[in-house]
Amino acid sequence: MVPPATQAPTAPRVGTPDAPAIKDPVKDTILTPRFYTTDFDAMAAMDLRPNEVELEAICEEFRKDYNRHHFVRDGQFEGAADKLDHETRRVFVEFLEQSCTSEFSGFLLYKELSRRIKERNPLLAECFAHMARDEARHAGFLNKAMADFGLQLDLGFLTATKAYTHFQPKFIFYATYLSEKIGYWRYIAIYRHLEQHPESKIFPIFNFFENWCQDENRHGDFFDALMKAQPDTVRGFTARLWCRFFLLAVFATMYVRDVARKEFYEALGLDARTYDKYVIAKTNETSARVFPVVLNVEHPEFYERLEKLVQNNAALDRADRSGAPAPVRALRKLPHWIGNGVQMARLFLMAPIRSERFQPAVR
Repeated sequence: MVPPATQAPTAPRVGTPDAPAIKDPVKDTILTPRFYTTDFDAMAAMDLRPNEVELEAICEEFRKDYNRHHFVRDGQFEGAADKLDHETRRVFVEFLEQSCTSEFSGFLLYKELSRRIKERNPLLAECFAHMARDEARHAGFLNKAMADFGLQLDLGFLTATKAYTHFQPKFIFYATYLSEKIGYWRYIAIYRHLEQHPESKIFPIFNFFENWCQDENRHGDFFDALMKAQPDTVRGFTARLWCRFFLLAVFATMYVRDVARKEFYEALGLDARTYDKYVIAKTNETSARVFPVVLNVEHPEFYERLEKLVQNNAALDRADRSGAPAPVRALRKLPHWIGNGVQMARLFLMAPIRSERFQPAVR
């Protein structure tokens, strides 16, 4: 339950909903959302014929734009931010910022893809254009919610200054597929929980999560179909290794990040660890529909090792906040960096589950 506002100091007013202050972007870390770019020529040259019928059907779904009129703010937002206590405001604004940055990252990638491949691969370009539309809508809605707290992200500044990570197309497929599918399970889990516990609905934005997550699901289905149109991405020994790597990277990053900001989930009446275990299990199961292997997340060592990552991350954070000189901080952090590398390696080397065994009805 969210503590009454009278039990915590009032949050500092940095702006107003009508004139929000521009928030400084957070420092880039391994846990913050990344911006991506790729080989546009390789994307344009892709042959979609192996799965063109399914991709055309998904594009037709995008054209219908089911959520065209969904993200419309109403009177329930008026004054909602003022009802939150200082700590809840802090963790909720952090959630909004991370989510907005992530959605905006997707918009930039999809928009640039649609622009750069339009002449050579029009079906693929149209799908990316529709997804860019959805991601822009999400990012704008989140940024407007931040304005309720007197803050806003300068998305143009982020575009110009954020470091971009270059991925080969197949890596873009793995990363964005998992991002979209895990986003679906994250949003729908929160929505269903708050349906049962409306007293924990701290802000009206959660009323939009059911329709919102359907956008995420459709985007994930698109990348599923695209990988099937490029069968080398999901067939063979190398593909199995990369699928394992991206599943582990996405699951470990989410778990460490969410446990570190567990106060946000507590404000919603959720336990961060229990919530993440549910989302990981569901995303792992969903991924078996396209990935040749998935992780054995039920293995007793899986979460034991994730917890060691959590402990190492907390130690790294303490070192950063210690105020010690940079060389001293680096020495203090070294064993925890090594520890994280060891734990990730041992997690990666755990025997995976072949998807045809995990989900035979789907395969």
